Amino acid sequence: MGRAFEFRKARKMKRWSAMAKTFTRIGKDIVMAVKEGGPNPDTNSRLRAVIQNAKAANMPKDNVERAIKKASDKDTANFKEVLFEGYAPHGIAILIETATDNNNRTVANIRSYFNKCNGTMGTQGSVEFMFDHTCNFRIPAEGQDVEELELEMIDFGVEEIFADEDGILMYAPFESFGNIQKELENRNLEILSSGFERIPQVTKELTPEQVADVEKLLEKIEEDDDVMNVYHTMQESAE
Repeated sequence: MGRAFEFRKARKMKRWSAMAKTFTRIGKDIVMAVKEGGPNPDTNSRLRAVIQNAKAANMPKDNVERAIKKASDKDTANFKEVLFEGYAPHGIAILIETATDNNNRTVANIRSYFNKCNGTMGTQGSVEFMFDHTCNFRIPAEGQDVEELELEMIDFGVEEIFADEDGILMYAPFESFGNIQKELENRNLEILSSGFERIPQVTKELTPEQVADVEKLLEKIEEDDDVMNVYHTMQESAE
C-alpha cells in the first residue's frame, strides 16, 4: 500500500472523528460552488460533488436545499479560499486551508494561534511544497474488482486505489479530479464522496511530550470557524 493509504488510515483514526464542523464546512462548500457555477447540480460538477459529500455525511436534504437557496441570494457573502502555512514546535510543518468572508480576521486569528503555542507563521510557499495536493473518490465496493478497476482508471490519473470497510478509495493528483469524476459518471458508478487532501511527502516522529506541544496548536487552529482542513508533517499513529 502507498502513502495515501497510510495517510488515510491515520487521519481516519484521529482528527476526522471530530465531525461537529462537518455541516458548517459543507455549507461553505455549497456557497462557493453555487457562486462559481450556479445552483443546478446537473450543470455544476463542483456542486454535484459537494451534494454527494453532504449525503455521505448524513446532512439532511432540507439543509442542503436551504444552503443552495441561500447561496443563490446575491446578498450572501462569498467565501474566499485562503491557504496559511507555518511551523509548529519541533519543526513540524503545518498547512491550513480556510474559507473566509473576512481575510483580515482570519489572518489575525491564525497568527495568534501560532504565537500562543510557540509556532511560527510562514510566508506563502514556505511549506506547501512539502505536501502532495491530491484528489480522492469513494465508490461502493460491491461488484468491483479493485485490481481491474485500477488498471482501467490509471489512464484518467488514478495513482493509488484500495478498499476499506466503507468502499473503494481512489487517489490521484489534484488536477485529475475533473477527468475522474466524468469517467465514473460515464460508467454510472455511484460516487459516495470525493474531495481533496494534502499528503505530507515526509513525516517526522516525535516523543509523546513533543506530540502534545504540536497537538495544542492543531486543536486551537481546528476550532476556528474559518478553518476547513489542517495538514501537518508529524507522524501520526493509526493505532
